[in-house]
Amino acid sequence: MIVNDPSDLDPASPEPIELAPALLGRVAATRSAALDTLTSGRPVYGVNTGMGNLSKVRLTEAEQRVHQRNLLLGRAVGGPPWLPPDESRAVLIGRLKTFLTGDAAVSIELLHQLVALINTGPLPNIPAEGAGSAGEIIPLAHAFASLDPGLKEGIALLAGIPGATGRAALHATRTHRLADQLSAVAAGAIAAIAANRDPYQQLAARGDDLLATEFARLRELAGPEPEPRSLQAPVSFRVAGHVNAHVRRTLQHLEDAVDRAFTSVTDSPAYLDGEFVGTAGFHGLDLAAHCDHLTAALAHAAEVSTARLHRLLDPGVTGLTAQLAREPGPQAGLVAVHKRAVATTHRFRRLTLPTAISTAETSNGQEDVQTFSWEAVGNLGEAIRLTRETTACELLAVRQAFALSARQIPAELQDIMRAVDAVVPPIDADRPFGADLTRLLTEVLGAG
Repeated sequence: MIVNDPSDLDPASPEPIELAPALLGRVAATRSAALDTLTSGRPVYGVNTGMGNLSKVRLTEAEQRVHQRNLLLGRAVGGPPWLPPDESRAVLIGRLKTFLTGDAAVSIELLHQLVALINTGPLPNIPAEGAGSAGEIIPLAHAFASLDPGLKEGIALLAGIPGATGRAALHATRTHRLADQLSAVAAGAIAAIAANRDPYQQLAARGDDLLATEFARLRELAGPEPEPRSLQAPVSFRVAGHVNAHVRRTLQHLEDAVDRAFTSVTDSPAYLDGEFVGTAGFHGLDLAAHCDHLTAALAHAAEVSTARLHRLLDPGVTGLTAQLAREPGPQAGLVAVHKRAVATTHRFRRLTLPTAISTAETSNGQEDVQTFSWEAVGNLGEAIRLTRETTACELLAVRQAFALSARQIPAELQDIMRAVDAVVPPIDADRPFGADLTRLLTEVLGAG
Protein backbone atom coordinates (compact mmCIF):
# COMPACT_ATOMS: atom_id res chain seq x y z
CA MET A 1 0.00 0.00 0.00
CA ILE A 2 1.46 3.36 -1.06
CA VAL A 3 0.70 6.03 1.55
CA ASN A 4 0.20 9.54 0.21
CA ASP A 5 -1.50 10.94 3.30
CA PRO A 6 -1.72 9.88 6.97
CA SER A 7 -5.41 9.09 6.45
CA ASP A 8 -4.40 6.27 4.07
CA LEU A 9 -3.03 4.22 6.97
CA ASP A 10 -5.39 1.71 8.58
CA PRO A 11 -4.13 0.10 11.82
CA ALA A 12 -6.27 -2.95 11.03
CA SER A 13 -4.72 -3.52 7.60
CA PRO A 14 -2.07 -6.25 7.22
CA GLU A 15 -0.76 -4.82 3.93
CA PRO A 16 2.91 -3.78 3.61
CA ILE A 17 3.43 -0.01 3.74
CA GLU A 18 5.35 2.23 1.35
CA LEU A 19 5.55 5.99 1.93
CA ALA A 20 5.09 8.17 -1.15
CA PRO A 21 8.06 10.44 -2.06
CA ALA A 22 5.93 13.60 -1.85
CA LEU A 23 4.87 12.73 1.68
CA LEU A 24 8.46 12.04 2.71
CA GLY A 25 9.45 15.39 1.22
CA ARG A 26 6.93 17.24 3.40
CA VAL A 27 8.17 15.47 6.51
CA ALA A 28 11.80 16.21 5.61
CA ALA A 29 11.02 19.91 5.17
CA THR A 30 9.39 20.06 8.60
CA ARG A 31 12.33 18.25 10.15
CA SER A 32 14.81 20.72 8.63
CA ALA A 33 12.85 23.70 9.93
CA ALA A 34 12.56 22.15 13.40
CA LEU A 35 16.32 21.54 13.62
CA ASP A 36 16.90 25.20 12.71
CA THR A 37 14.53 26.23 15.52
CA LEU A 38 16.46 24.08 18.00
CA THR A 39 19.67 26.01 17.29
CA SER A 40 18.21 29.01 19.16
CA GLY A 41 19.05 27.26 22.43
CA ARG A 42 15.64 27.98 23.97
CA PRO A 43 14.46 25.21 26.33
CA VAL A 44 12.51 22.48 24.56
CA TYR A 45 10.97 19.87 26.85
CA GLY A 46 12.63 16.48 26.63
CA VAL A 47 15.15 17.65 24.03
CA ASN A 48 17.57 19.92 25.87
CA THR A 49 15.88 19.41 29.25
CA GLY A 50 15.01 16.47 31.43
CA MET A 51 11.47 15.07 31.52
CA GLY A 52 8.66 15.19 34.05
CA ASN A 53 9.74 16.71 37.34
CA LEU A 54 13.28 16.97 35.93
CA SER A 55 12.27 19.32 33.13
CA LYS A 56 13.95 22.18 35.02
CA VAL A 57 17.34 20.54 34.40
CA ARG A 58 19.11 21.79 31.26
CA LEU A 59 21.22 19.27 29.37
CA THR A 60 24.66 19.81 27.93
CA GLU A 61 25.30 19.07 24.26
CA ALA A 62 27.03 15.83 25.23
CA GLU A 63 24.06 14.82 27.37
CA GLN A 64 21.63 15.67 24.57
CA ARG A 65 23.40 13.28 22.21
CA VAL A 66 22.55 10.26 24.40
CA HIS A 67 19.39 11.60 25.99
CA GLN A 68 16.93 10.48 23.30
CA ARG A 69 18.08 6.88 23.49
CA ASN A 70 18.08 6.99 27.28
CA LEU A 71 14.44 8.11 27.26
CA LEU A 72 13.49 4.76 25.75
CA LEU A 73 15.79 2.66 27.90
CA GLY A 74 14.77 4.08 31.26
CA ARG A 75 11.04 3.76 30.68
CA ALA A 76 10.88 0.17 29.45
CA VAL A 77 9.71 -1.14 32.83
CA GLY A 78 6.82 -3.30 31.61
CA GLY A 79 6.57 -7.05 31.31
CA PRO A 80 4.22 -9.81 30.22
CA PRO A 81 1.47 -10.33 29.31
CA TRP A 82 2.39 -8.90 25.89
CA LEU A 83 0.00 -7.60 23.26
CA PRO A 84 -0.87 -10.07 20.49
CA PRO A 85 0.92 -9.43 17.18
CA ASP A 86 -2.00 -7.69 15.45
CA GLU A 87 -2.32 -5.21 18.31
CA SER A 88 1.44 -4.61 18.38
CA ARG A 89 1.31 -3.83 14.68
CA ALA A 90 -1.62 -1.47 15.27
CA VAL A 91 0.48 0.42 17.85
CA LEU A 92 3.30 0.87 15.33
CA ILE A 93 0.94 2.02 12.58
CA GLY A 94 -0.73 4.41 15.01
CA ARG A 95 2.67 5.96 15.76
CA LEU A 96 3.47 6.23 12.05
CA LYS A 97 0.15 7.99 11.35
CA THR A 98 0.89 10.68 13.95
CA PHE A 99 4.46 11.16 12.68
CA LEU A 100 3.22 11.78 9.15
CA THR A 101 1.29 14.88 10.28
CA GLY A 102 4.65 16.58 10.87
CA ASP A 103 3.84 17.58 14.47
CA ALA A 104 6.64 15.43 15.88
CA ALA A 105 9.26 16.81 13.43
CA VAL A 106 10.98 13.45 13.06
CA SER A 107 13.39 12.51 10.29
CA ILE A 108 12.61 10.41 7.24
CA GLU A 109 15.35 8.08 8.46
CA LEU A 110 13.27 7.31 11.55
CA LEU A 111 10.20 6.83 9.36
CA HIS A 112 12.09 4.28 7.27
CA GLN A 113 13.11 2.43 10.44
CA LEU A 114 9.49 2.38 11.61
CA VAL A 115 8.13 1.21 8.26
CA ALA A 116 10.70 -1.61 8.17
CA LEU A 117 9.65 -2.67 11.66
CA ILE A 118 5.99 -2.75 10.57
CA ASN A 119 6.62 -4.57 7.30
CA THR A 120 9.27 -7.11 8.22
CA GLY A 121 9.51 -7.10 12.01
CA PRO A 122 10.24 -8.71 14.28
CA LEU A 123 7.29 -7.10 16.03
CA PRO A 124 8.23 -5.88 19.52
CA ASN A 125 6.94 -7.24 22.80
CA ILE A 126 4.65 -4.50 24.12
CA PRO A 127 3.19 -4.85 27.62
CA ALA A 128 -0.59 -5.16 27.58
CA GLU A 129 -0.88 -3.74 31.10
CA GLY A 130 0.81 -1.29 33.40
CA ALA A 131 1.01 1.93 31.37
CA GLY A 132 0.74 3.81 34.66
CA SER A 133 1.49 7.35 33.47
CA ALA A 134 0.10 10.28 31.57
CA GLY A 135 -0.07 9.03 28.00
CA GLU A 136 1.53 5.65 27.34
CA ILE A 137 5.25 6.17 27.83
CA ILE A 138 5.95 2.71 29.27
CA PRO A 139 4.43 0.59 26.47
CA LEU A 140 5.84 2.92 23.81
CA ALA A 141 9.34 2.58 25.27
CA HIS A 142 9.05 -1.17 24.68
CA ALA A 143 7.50 -0.71 21.24
CA PHE A 144 10.42 1.33 19.88
CA ALA A 145 13.36 -0.06 21.83
CA SER A 146 14.94 -1.40 18.62
CA LEU A 147 14.93 1.98 16.83
CA ASP A 148 17.82 4.44 16.74
CA PRO A 149 16.39 7.89 17.49
CA GLY A 150 18.08 11.16 16.59
CA LEU A 151 17.66 14.61 18.12
CA LYS A 152 14.14 15.13 19.49
CA GLU A 153 13.08 11.68 18.26
CA GLY A 154 13.20 9.73 21.51
CA ILE A 155 10.60 11.95 23.11
CA ALA A 156 8.63 11.92 19.86
CA LEU A 157 8.44 8.13 20.01
CA LEU A 158 7.06 8.34 23.55
CA ALA A 159 4.60 11.20 23.12
CA GLY A 160 0.83 11.17 22.82
CA ILE A 161 -1.56 8.19 22.69
CA PRO A 162 -0.79 6.56 19.31
CA GLY A 163 -0.85 3.05 20.73
CA ALA A 164 -4.26 3.25 22.35
CA THR A 165 -5.60 4.97 19.24
CA GLY A 166 -4.19 2.33 16.88
CA ARG A 167 -5.54 -0.47 19.04
CA ALA A 168 -8.94 1.24 19.27
CA ALA A 169 -9.06 1.44 15.47
CA LEU A 170 -8.33 -2.28 15.27
CA HIS A 171 -11.00 -3.08 17.87
CA ALA A 172 -13.51 -0.92 15.99
CA THR A 173 -12.97 -3.04 12.88
CA ARG A 174 -13.53 -6.17 14.96
CA THR A 175 -16.66 -4.74 16.52
CA HIS A 176 -18.23 -4.07 13.12
CA ARG A 177 -18.07 -7.78 12.40
CA LEU A 178 -19.26 -8.64 15.89
CA ALA A 179 -22.25 -6.28 15.58
CA ASP A 180 -23.35 -8.08 12.40
CA GLN A 181 -23.04 -11.40 14.23
CA LEU A 182 -25.09 -10.11 17.16
CA SER A 183 -27.85 -9.16 14.74
CA ALA A 184 -27.75 -12.51 12.93
CA VAL A 185 -27.82 -14.60 16.10
CA ALA A 186 -30.60 -12.50 17.66
CA ALA A 187 -32.63 -12.82 14.47
CA GLY A 188 -32.06 -16.58 14.58
CA ALA A 189 -33.42 -16.72 18.11
CA ILE A 190 -36.43 -14.61 17.08
CA ALA A 191 -37.17 -16.94 14.19
CA ALA A 192 -36.54 -20.10 16.22
CA ILE A 193 -39.25 -19.28 18.79
CA ALA A 194 -41.64 -17.71 16.22
CA ALA A 195 -41.56 -14.44 18.16
CA ASN A 196 -44.13 -11.73 17.47
CA ARG A 197 -42.44 -9.19 15.14
CA ASP A 198 -44.36 -6.12 16.35
CA PRO A 199 -41.35 -4.74 18.30
CA TYR A 200 -39.33 -4.45 15.08
CA GLN A 201 -41.82 -2.43 13.01
CA GLN A 202 -40.46 0.71 11.37
CA LEU A 203 -43.12 2.83 13.05
CA ALA A 204 -41.61 1.91 16.43
CA ALA A 205 -38.27 3.51 15.46
CA ARG A 206 -39.61 7.03 14.95
CA GLY A 207 -36.90 9.66 15.26
CA ASP A 208 -34.02 7.17 15.22
CA ASP A 209 -32.74 6.23 11.76
CA LEU A 210 -30.08 3.90 13.13
CA LEU A 211 -32.68 1.98 15.13
CA ALA A 212 -34.94 1.81 12.08
CA THR A 213 -32.06 0.30 10.10
CA GLU A 214 -31.49 -2.30 12.81
CA PHE A 215 -35.19 -3.17 12.88
CA ALA A 216 -35.11 -3.67 9.11
CA ARG A 217 -32.00 -5.81 9.44
CA LEU A 218 -33.63 -8.06 12.06
CA ARG A 219 -36.81 -8.45 10.01
CA GLU A 220 -34.85 -9.37 6.90
CA LEU A 221 -32.63 -11.85 8.74
CA ALA A 222 -35.51 -13.45 10.67
CA GLY A 223 -37.52 -14.00 7.48
CA PRO A 224 -41.29 -14.03 6.98
CA GLU A 225 -43.31 -13.84 10.16
CA PRO A 226 -45.14 -17.06 11.06
CA GLU A 227 -48.11 -17.21 13.39
CA PRO A 228 -46.57 -15.95 16.67
CA ARG A 229 -46.42 -18.41 19.53
CA SER A 230 -47.48 -15.68 21.96
CA LEU A 231 -48.63 -12.08 21.97
CA GLN A 232 -45.30 -11.01 23.50
CA ALA A 233 -41.96 -12.76 23.45
CA PRO A 234 -39.69 -12.39 26.50
CA VAL A 235 -38.10 -8.96 26.85
CA SER A 236 -34.65 -10.22 25.80
CA PHE A 237 -36.12 -10.93 22.34
CA ARG A 238 -38.19 -7.76 22.07
CA VAL A 239 -35.28 -5.41 22.85
CA ALA A 240 -32.81 -6.99 20.43
CA GLY A 241 -33.09 -4.09 17.99
CA HIS A 242 -32.48 -1.45 20.64
CA VAL A 243 -29.53 -3.34 22.13
CA ASN A 244 -27.80 -3.95 18.81
CA ALA A 245 -28.48 -0.41 17.60
CA HIS A 246 -26.84 0.92 20.75
CA VAL A 247 -23.73 -1.16 20.06
CA ARG A 248 -23.54 0.27 16.55
CA ARG A 249 -24.15 3.81 17.80
CA THR A 250 -21.42 3.65 20.42
CA LEU A 251 -19.12 2.06 17.86
CA GLN A 252 -19.61 5.05 15.58
CA HIS A 253 -18.84 7.37 18.48
CA LEU A 254 -15.59 5.50 19.13
CA GLU A 255 -14.60 5.68 15.47
CA ASP A 256 -15.20 9.44 15.57
CA ALA A 257 -12.96 9.66 18.65
CA VAL A 258 -10.26 7.65 16.86
CA ASP A 259 -10.42 10.04 13.91
CA ARG A 260 -10.09 13.01 16.26
CA ALA A 261 -7.12 11.44 18.03
CA PHE A 262 -5.31 10.82 14.75
CA THR A 263 -5.97 14.28 13.31
CA SER A 264 -5.58 16.41 16.45
CA VAL A 265 -2.32 17.40 18.13
CA THR A 266 -1.26 14.75 20.63
CA ASP A 267 2.55 15.13 20.48
CA SER A 268 4.25 17.20 23.14
CA PRO A 269 6.24 19.19 22.44
CA ALA A 270 4.69 19.56 19.00
CA TYR A 271 6.25 21.60 16.22
CA LEU A 272 3.48 24.03 15.27
CA ASP A 273 3.87 27.08 13.04
CA GLY A 274 7.62 27.16 13.48
CA GLU A 275 7.69 26.77 17.26
CA PHE A 276 7.86 23.92 19.77
CA VAL A 277 4.65 23.93 21.80
CA GLY A 278 3.85 21.94 24.90
CA THR A 279 0.42 20.30 24.59
CA ALA A 280 -1.90 18.04 26.58
CA GLY A 281 -3.26 15.81 23.83
CA PHE A 282 -1.73 12.81 25.57
CA HIS A 283 -4.53 12.97 28.15
CA GLY A 284 -6.73 10.78 25.94
CA LEU A 285 -10.00 11.37 27.81
CA ASP A 286 -12.07 11.43 24.63
CA LEU A 287 -10.72 8.06 23.49
CA ALA A 288 -10.87 6.45 26.94
CA ALA A 289 -14.46 7.55 27.54
CA HIS A 290 -15.68 6.15 24.23
CA CYS A 291 -13.82 2.86 24.77
CA ASP A 292 -15.59 2.64 28.14
CA HIS A 293 -18.92 3.44 26.49
CA LEU A 294 -18.56 0.66 23.92
CA THR A 295 -17.41 -1.78 26.60
CA ALA A 296 -20.60 -1.08 28.55
CA ALA A 297 -22.74 -1.43 25.41
CA LEU A 298 -21.17 -4.82 24.66
CA ALA A 299 -21.62 -5.91 28.28
CA HIS A 300 -25.35 -5.22 28.00
CA ALA A 301 -25.53 -7.02 24.65
CA ALA A 302 -23.81 -10.05 26.18
CA GLU A 303 -26.22 -10.10 29.12
CA VAL A 304 -29.25 -9.87 26.80
CA SER A 305 -27.81 -12.67 24.64
CA THR A 306 -27.35 -14.81 27.75
CA ALA A 307 -30.95 -14.13 28.80
CA ARG A 308 -32.25 -15.17 25.36
CA LEU A 309 -30.16 -18.32 25.58
CA HIS A 310 -31.85 -19.16 28.88
CA ARG A 311 -35.28 -18.67 27.32
CA LEU A 312 -34.30 -20.91 24.40
CA LEU A 313 -33.95 -23.74 26.92
CA ASP A 314 -37.55 -23.21 28.15
CA PRO A 315 -40.26 -25.33 26.46
CA GLY A 316 -42.82 -22.70 27.43
CA VAL A 317 -41.05 -20.21 25.18
CA THR A 318 -39.94 -22.46 22.32
CA GLY A 319 -42.51 -25.26 22.26
CA LEU A 320 -39.52 -27.61 22.02
CA THR A 321 -37.99 -30.13 24.39
CA ALA A 322 -36.62 -28.98 27.73
CA GLN A 323 -33.10 -27.59 27.60
CA LEU A 324 -33.03 -28.40 23.86
CA ALA A 325 -32.17 -32.01 24.68
CA ARG A 326 -33.18 -34.80 22.29
CA GLU A 327 -34.25 -36.88 25.29
CA PRO A 328 -34.81 -34.63 28.33
CA GLY A 329 -34.00 -36.41 31.55
CA PRO A 330 -31.44 -38.92 30.30
CA GLN A 331 -29.82 -35.96 28.57
CA ALA A 332 -29.13 -32.51 30.09
CA GLY A 333 -29.06 -30.70 26.75
CA LEU A 334 -27.49 -27.26 26.60
CA VAL A 335 -28.07 -26.19 30.20
CA ALA A 336 -24.31 -26.09 30.92
CA VAL A 337 -23.75 -23.95 27.82
CA HIS A 338 -25.97 -21.34 29.46
CA LYS A 339 -23.98 -21.67 32.68
CA ARG A 340 -20.80 -20.85 30.76
CA ALA A 341 -22.46 -17.74 29.34
CA VAL A 342 -23.53 -16.72 32.85
CA ALA A 343 -19.95 -17.03 34.09
CA THR A 344 -18.76 -14.98 31.12
CA THR A 345 -21.18 -12.13 31.78
CA HIS A 346 -20.32 -12.17 35.48
CA ARG A 347 -16.67 -11.61 34.59
CA PHE A 348 -17.71 -9.00 32.04
CA ARG A 349 -19.31 -6.74 34.64
CA ARG A 350 -15.94 -6.06 36.23
CA LEU A 351 -14.77 -4.41 32.99
CA THR A 352 -17.48 -1.77 33.00
CA LEU A 353 -16.01 0.49 35.69
CA PRO A 354 -14.98 3.73 33.93
CA THR A 355 -11.21 3.89 33.63
CA ALA A 356 -10.76 7.66 33.90
CA ILE A 357 -12.22 8.08 37.39
CA SER A 358 -9.18 6.76 39.27
CA THR A 359 -6.46 9.40 39.21
CA ALA A 360 -3.02 9.13 40.77
CA GLU A 361 0.05 11.35 41.01
CA THR A 362 3.33 10.34 39.36
CA SER A 363 6.62 12.13 38.56
CA ASN A 364 6.68 13.78 42.00
CA GLY A 365 3.37 15.49 41.26
CA GLN A 366 4.23 16.78 37.80
CA GLU A 367 1.73 14.28 36.41
CA ASP A 368 -1.11 14.59 38.88
CA VAL A 369 -4.06 13.17 36.92
CA GLN A 370 -4.48 10.22 34.54
CA THR A 371 -7.09 8.83 32.15
CA PHE A 372 -5.62 5.35 31.66
CA SER A 373 -6.61 5.24 27.99
CA TRP A 374 -4.23 2.29 27.48
CA GLU A 375 -6.21 0.32 30.05
CA ALA A 376 -9.52 1.48 28.56
CA VAL A 377 -8.68 0.09 25.14
CA GLY A 378 -7.41 -3.11 26.76
CA ASN A 379 -10.77 -3.51 28.51
CA LEU A 380 -12.50 -3.02 25.17
CA GLY A 381 -10.45 -5.81 23.61
CA GLU A 382 -11.45 -8.14 26.44
CA ALA A 383 -15.07 -7.00 26.08
CA ILE A 384 -15.06 -8.03 22.43
CA ARG A 385 -13.65 -11.44 23.35
CA LEU A 386 -16.27 -12.05 26.04
CA THR A 387 -19.15 -10.89 23.83
CA ARG A 388 -18.02 -13.35 21.18
CA GLU A 389 -18.17 -16.11 23.80
CA THR A 390 -21.78 -15.41 24.76
CA THR A 391 -22.67 -15.04 21.07
CA ALA A 392 -21.18 -18.47 20.36
CA CYS A 393 -23.22 -19.97 23.21
CA GLU A 394 -26.45 -18.47 21.87
CA LEU A 395 -25.60 -19.47 18.30
CA LEU A 396 -25.19 -23.11 19.36
CA ALA A 397 -28.60 -23.02 21.03
CA VAL A 398 -30.25 -21.34 18.04
CA ARG A 399 -28.93 -24.02 15.70
CA GLN A 400 -30.18 -26.76 18.00
CA ALA A 401 -33.60 -25.12 18.27
CA PHE A 402 -33.95 -25.18 14.50
CA ALA A 403 -32.75 -28.80 14.43
CA LEU A 404 -35.43 -29.84 16.94
CA SER A 405 -38.27 -27.94 15.31
CA ALA A 406 -40.00 -28.13 11.98
CA ARG A 407 -39.33 -24.44 11.39
CA GLN A 408 -37.43 -23.58 8.26
CA ILE A 409 -34.17 -21.66 8.62
CA PRO A 410 -34.72 -18.18 7.10
CA ALA A 411 -32.94 -17.62 3.81
CA GLU A 412 -30.69 -14.84 5.15
CA LEU A 413 -29.47 -17.09 7.98
CA GLN A 414 -28.74 -20.20 5.97
CA ASP A 415 -25.10 -19.27 5.31
CA ILE A 416 -24.25 -18.89 9.00
CA MET A 417 -26.17 -22.06 9.89
CA ARG A 418 -24.33 -24.01 7.19
CA ALA A 419 -21.09 -22.69 8.65
CA VAL A 420 -22.17 -23.99 12.05
CA ASP A 421 -23.06 -27.39 10.57
CA ALA A 422 -19.64 -27.61 8.94
CA VAL A 423 -17.85 -27.58 12.29
CA VAL A 424 -20.44 -28.76 14.83
CA PRO A 425 -21.87 -32.28 14.45
CA PRO A 426 -25.63 -32.78 15.05
CA ILE A 427 -26.44 -32.69 18.75
CA ASP A 428 -28.20 -35.98 19.40
CA ALA A 429 -26.72 -36.65 22.85
CA ASP A 430 -24.76 -34.93 25.58
CA ARG A 431 -21.07 -34.38 24.83
CA PRO A 432 -18.29 -31.91 25.75
CA PHE A 433 -19.90 -28.82 24.19
CA GLY A 434 -16.82 -26.73 25.00
CA ALA A 435 -15.14 -28.19 21.92
CA ASP A 436 -18.14 -27.14 19.80
CA LEU A 437 -17.97 -23.60 21.19
CA THR A 438 -14.26 -23.39 20.48
CA ARG A 439 -14.86 -24.36 16.86
CA LEU A 440 -17.65 -21.80 16.57
CA LEU A 441 -15.36 -19.09 17.94
CA THR A 442 -12.41 -19.87 15.70
CA GLU A 443 -14.08 -21.09 12.50
CA VAL A 444 -17.49 -19.38 12.33
CA LEU A 445 -17.32 -16.17 14.36
CA GLY A 446 -13.66 -15.69 13.50
CA ALA A 447 -10.63 -14.77 15.57
CA GLY A 448 -11.87 -11.23 16.05
